[in-house]
Amino acid sequence: MTRVTDDTRTLLRTCPLCEAVCGLEITLDADDHVIGVRGDREDPFSRGFICPKGASLGHLDEDPDLLTEPMIRDRATDTWRTASWEEAFDLIAERLPALVGAHGRQATALYLGNPNAHTIAGALYLPPLIRALSTRNLYSASTADQMPKQVASGLMFGDPLTVPVPDLDRTDYLLMLGANPLESNGSLCTAPDYPGRLKALRKRGGRFVVVDPRRTRTAKLADEHLFVRPGSDAYLLFGIVHTLFAEGLTAPGVEANGFDEVRTAATAFPPEVVAERTGVPAETIARIARELAAAPTAAVYARIGTCTAEFGTLTQWLVDVINVLTGNLDRPGGAMFATAAALGIVRTRPFRLGRWTSRVRELPEAMGEFPIATLADEIRTPGEGQVRALVTVAGNPVLSAPSGARLGAALAELEFMVSVDRYLNETTRHADVILPPPRTLQSPHYDFALLNFAVHNYARYSRPLQPMGDRPSEAEIVARLALAAAGQQLEPGRDPLESVDELIIAGTLHRAGLLDRRDDLRGADSTEQRIDMMLRLGPYGEWNPAAAEIPDDIAPGGLNLQVLLDNPHGIDLGPLRPRLPGVLRTASKQVELAPPELLADVARLRDRLADPAPGMVLIGRRQLRSNNSWMHNVATLVGGSNTCTLHIHPDDVARLGIDGRAVVKSAAGMLTVPVEPTDEIMPGVVSLPHGWGHTDSAQSVAREHAGVNANTLTDDSLVDAPSGNAVFNGVPVTLTPA
Repeated sequence: MTRVTDDTRTLLRTCPLCEAVCGLEITLDADDHVIGVRGDREDPFSRGFICPKGASLGHLDEDPDLLTEPMIRDRATDTWRTASWEEAFDLIAERLPALVGAHGRQATALYLGNPNAHTIAGALYLPPLIRALSTRNLYSASTADQMPKQVASGLMFGDPLTVPVPDLDRTDYLLMLGANPLESNGSLCTAPDYPGRLKALRKRGGRFVVVDPRRTRTAKLADEHLFVRPGSDAYLLFGIVHTLFAEGLTAPGVEANGFDEVRTAATAFPPEVVAERTGVPAETIARIARELAAAPTAAVYARIGTCTAEFGTLTQWLVDVINVLTGNLDRPGGAMFATAAALGIVRTRPFRLGRWTSRVRELPEAMGEFPIATLADEIRTPGEGQVRALVTVAGNPVLSAPSGARLGAALAELEFMVSVDRYLNETTRHADVILPPPRTLQSPHYDFALLNFAVHNYARYSRPLQPMGDRPSEAEIVARLALAAAGQQLEPGRDPLESVDELIIAGTLHRAGLLDRRDDLRGADSTEQRIDMMLRLGPYGEWNPAAAEIPDDIAPGGLNLQVLLDNPHGIDLGPLRPRLPGVLRTASKQVELAPPELLADVARLRDRLADPAPGMVLIGRRQLRSNNSWMHNVATLVGGSNTCTLHIHPDDVARLGIDGRAVVKSAAGMLTVPVEPTDEIMPGVVSLPHGWGHTDSAQSVAREHAGVNANTLTDDSLVDAPSGNAVFNGVPVTLTPA
């Protein structure tokens, strides 16, 4: 839909700023400037919901500090100059292949930031770049965020992308740990208007319980909030599992292996034993177990606060162990699997962990990645395979990775670095070449990744709202970067995407036995033709003989791109449906309740029970008007609650004699920070928001509100053992008056 007047036009697109995929109505003036953003009330999934980030999309998109031309750094003077696209790619094609020729493929590394999960370029065109670099040194924000959940899902269900989500709109009981969706808008659980969905749960008589070291905005909405000591979630969940077995409350509704092994593992963690470690009374732990078992339907959900802890993978595993034991996995109102519309990667073999290890610390790979916590080691440690060149795409690991200052120092030692990024920031300042993608509204949008975790099946496609001009699209930039990394030049007049897309289209249709249907694909370019193919072959597609039903008035022959273009508000594809055993990729074709890799880590958890609990510990914090490190340059979002302060309980302030500012020390570093006393955090715990510390940024607003980098205090030597995920929560610290 486009509404046009003499001076304005209103268009539709999906918000790309977080995982909620809200529909937006965006009004542009005659010069294509954004003059208004509001929620799309006709979107069947978000129904008009909008958050402050989405409302500020126009300000973000027209940030005067955004780069618009390639930048090249003169290392001798550490100064920047603009360059043409041809000069930038020629320099990359000269330097990267030469470096590989001198030192081998493992001398290069690639880091992918969080925004790649929100772009078509990230979904469709990063794989060719990964193949062009042909290095095992692949890193991403996943190991600073959700890798424990994906490893646990991979070991239990055979595919790390097969992640169950709570069926929010139908559940009777929701137990939430370490998540604050009223500020984050949800994570690995795509649910626009999370506040409205939680309020609806309570209104229909359901029960909502939050476990968190802070009384967050989400916790205030709950029926019950339980303070828990940071990093102890696995003990709490094991106490629930123990109670379910001990009191005969298990009633699994799916075929699964490993019940006896889980029962044996749980014997070491009765509520009476784990209560001291968690800070949650034993009778409360047992009561929660009984409530989960007795509820008509229930779901357990845990997110980043539990993933970014020392036992993150065990915690995520136990979440779904409980969902299985209470009979709530893959049933309406429980924890279910979304059915995304576009054909994704079809895994044919069960997930394997640790197929190779990192050079320096011998950390296992997960999903083809090494932990971001060891990137600095790989750069700074001499020897064969030392990383000498780095490519980053839409990421700022100097602020988002553990031991950020150490990583920043390592980046300064690289021989060559390329960044695809819109900003000159704390990470890209170390690059030799920066390739800036176009603005958000100049790019198409389809949520390939996030709709795999949606709480309701849905699809929506957005074409660009503004002209691109003569600059390349983000997809073209990544495709040309792949060519340059391989030492290849783009032939004059040739579209860098067409050859990539045609190869993939032909191969996919050949495997599907539909090569004769190639000319039926529709789209304004080869990218849209790929999307059209993925929709036609997907679970609702017109070329899928087993397609799920769609109302005939929407798509009588099944889904394709034209159907989405004809329905610009998006398409309701129905509530979540049971999908087991069809989605399982385990060798047994059953849920593996007791993967050996996780049972082995239980011994480490059991041994820690005897350790004394640490004193003061640090945790992170989500903020409603912030998203990682890249939204602090929007004046309308800075200020208010969006500030970088240390939350601390008033009792700790009085006990330590702190007034105004405090010196916070950890094993990794030291910061001086302003304190904000609040009884909304449990005693013995302090909290800093992540993504701040913009002292070296060229972003004018962010630099004026620099804050401090919390990852000065986190330690890259400590990771969750199975997944390699960084540990940001439960970091021991000491505080003294500034």
